[in-house]
Amino acid sequence: MMIRKLVDSAFQTRCLSVASEGLLRQVIGFNSYHSGDLDAIASLCDAVNSGYIQREAQRQEEMRLVSRY
Repeated sequence: MMIRKLVDSAFQTRCLSVASEGLLRQVIGFNSYHSGDLDAIASLCDAVNSGYIQREAQRQEEMRLVSRY
């Protein structure tokens, strides 16, 4: 649920805040997500990598999913 809210917020504002990105990384790191969350994260990564959503973070590296499995 938290992942979906963070992703939805990024799509609404077209910006991924440092705080939201940090929370997403924490949730993923603790494996506290459902399979549907991975689709939302993949969509977010695609939107960031295409420039549709801007990252607030200073590093402008490409966002990647660690693993879908």
